[in-house]
Amino acid sequence: MINWREIDTVLLDMDGTLLDLHFDSHFWLEHLPKRYGELHKLDQATQDTLKARIIGEQGTLNWYSLAYWSQELDVDVVALKREIQHLIGFRSDALDFLTWLKNAHPRVVLATNADRASLGLKLPLTGLEKYLDAIISSEDVGAAKEEQAFWFALQEREPFDPQRTLFIDDNPSVLESAREFGIKYLMGIKQPDSQRPEKALQEFVALDRFAQLLPDDLPAQQGEP
Repeated sequence: MINWREIDTVLLDMDGTLLDLHFDSHFWLEHLPKRYGELHKLDQATQDTLKARIIGEQGTLNWYSLAYWSQELDVDVVALKREIQHLIGFRSDALDFLTWLKNAHPRVVLATNADRASLGLKLPLTGLEKYLDAIISSEDVGAAKEEQAFWFALQEREPFDPQRTLFIDDNPSVLESAREFGIKYLMGIKQPDSQRPEKALQEFVALDRFAQLLPDDLPAQQGEP
């Protein structure tokens, strides 16, 4: 599917692309509303209102900011995330793909909307950082990936040729933003959350497994556990 001779840079999303989105889906839509209700002694209706409020911030920096939600809700969001951190893990053959990329030597950059607090939780638990050449968070540049400002800031911090770049993300809005910026090779993810149905991506190729991207004569290597 990809001519790797034409790729110098691989930009990778984290949640829903490399890591199973189940952790985040469960936290924001179930665990946080439930624990918020328990901590503040609120009823189910108030918990449902909170879910709607969280979803209402989707696509903004606030949506991705643990500090914002900690202040708004008067709870320690990071501490609540740690209560279910056992759900944090890689998607299917993501480690195999990362290992292959490390040996194949394109520049590999994590381009994520996750803020630094979230990265501080997930990177030590997964060991993801050792497979990456750089990490750029939307918090670092002051714009979410859904905005063109993110891509201009990313290119300034981490120069890349959009025509020789592969970007993989599970969010169609983000992929559309990357396409508008001019990134040539774009891939989506069919099942970001292992506990939810596959998503239909109308305008982008969606991957079942990363092995689909590897040359036939260069099979993926077994990733570390």
